[in-house]
Formats: sequence, C-alpha cells, structure tokens
Amino acid sequence: MEATDAAAAAARDAVDAAVRALAEASARTETLAEYMPPRRVLGIPRAARMRVIGPVWRLGVLLLDADGRLYATGRVVRAEREVRRSVLAESVAEQRAYRAAAVKGGIPEGATVVFDAVPLALDADALAAPSGALAPMTGADGATQVGVRWDPSRADALIPLASYLAERVELLAHPPQGA
Repeated sequence: MEATDAAAAAARDAVDAAVRALAEASARTETLAEYMPPRRVLGIPRAARMRVIGPVWRLGVLLLDADGRLYATGRVVRAEREVRRSVLAESVAEQRAYRAAAVKGGIPEGATVVFDAVPLALDADALAAPSGALAPMTGADGATQVGVRWDPSRADALIPLASYLAERVELLAHPPQGA
C-alpha cells in the first residue's frame, strides 16, 4: 500500500505542475459538458442540450481542469447550430444532434465540447483497482508509479503519467508552428 500511496502522491505532484504550466501559458481550453437527453417537463417537450461543467485542457486521452481533476476523454464535438439536411448515415445525424445540443446548452457556436468524460481518481485505492486510462506500472527504477494507457486497445501501452503530462503540456502550451 505504501508503494501506491507514494505513486499517487507523485502523480498528484505531476498534475499540479501541469496545471501551473498550462495556466501560466494561457493554453487553449475546451468545454467539458454533460449531455442531457430530450425529455418532457410538465408535458412540454424539451430538446436535448449540454450542461456546461467547466473549461478543461485536453491532453490526449486525459482531460485536466484548473482544480487538478483528471478525466478520461469522452466524445468530442464542435458546437454548431442545427441545420436541416438530408442525412444518409445515422452516425452523421447523431453527431449533428450532439452539436446542436451544445448550442442549445448555451455553448458558443464553434467551441469544442467534450462530453461523456469519466472522472479519474488519483488515490491509492483507485490505483489498486485500475480501470480505464490510469494504471499502476513499474518504473525503470523498480518503483511503482502511475501510468497512462495511451492506447485503450493495448494492455501494454502504458507511459508514466509525469512523462505523458510533460509531453502533452508542452504541445498544448507551445504548439508547433502552423498547428
């Protein structure tokens, strides 16, 4: 348990450093939202919409907010007003509906919206039962550390959280020219 406690503390330090670096760089944020499906209120139909949770930095498979909370990246859309078009594919119609729901939720048109994001805990208990994007791993020095599963289809696709955050923060804070 001491190893996972130490790994969780080191991970928390890496997350705090990432938040400081992104805030100092005024890095671009995206909107984290919750999808609210269509429903009836007192018998009146209410359209689907997105409820804004707050701004986040998207760092590949992870989202990070200014308070240091981590999320596994969910679905990503760009807010767009609903336009009537003939649609052949159901997946295209679904994507357009999510875009329209974002605008109906008050998100400015053109903003990038992330929803269906899963909160991730950085404590010893959560690391003892890994799931999703974070998992314990053994570092080069033999110590336990928190790893990021950067490819969900591969069990061995783990990289240390501190390294992953440093690389992703650098890309977001100082994007390559032309990006």
